[in-house]
Amino acid sequence: MEKPEVRPPRILIVDDLSFMRTVIKEILNDHGFTLAGEAQNGAEGWKAYTILRPDAVLMDITMPVMNGLESLKRIRYFDPDACVVMCSALGEQEYILRAIRYGARDFIVKPFRPERIVSALRIALRIDE
Repeated sequence: MEKPEVRPPRILIVDDLSFMRTVIKEILNDHGFTLAGEAQNGAEGWKAYTILRPDAVLMDITMPVMNGLESLKRIRYFDPDACVVMCSALGEQEYILRAIRYGARDFIVKPFRPERIVSALRIALRIDE
């Protein structure tokens, strides 16, 4: 009996900096993930989530229009099972605790190494190595 085909996990990237989205896209492509979509602020990220229904979201905290914490709250209200990994240059304990309290699966501090992104997504999505 044939094994069912396993599709690569679809990831939504939400970051206001285009170069960060580009770096993350390259990491995802190099490690077997698929880009579900991109957004440049929390409001766009929340809307994109409701339309695209990705397997996971990589989201910055500090963004214009709507920050990542507010977007995270809205995404988790819309889908309590949403898999969201937060990224931020803000390594402050308060933001980490709030992100986890709001339902983030993990928190990555920038600058990050590619392995950290891959590891966080694999763990959050419960993917075996």
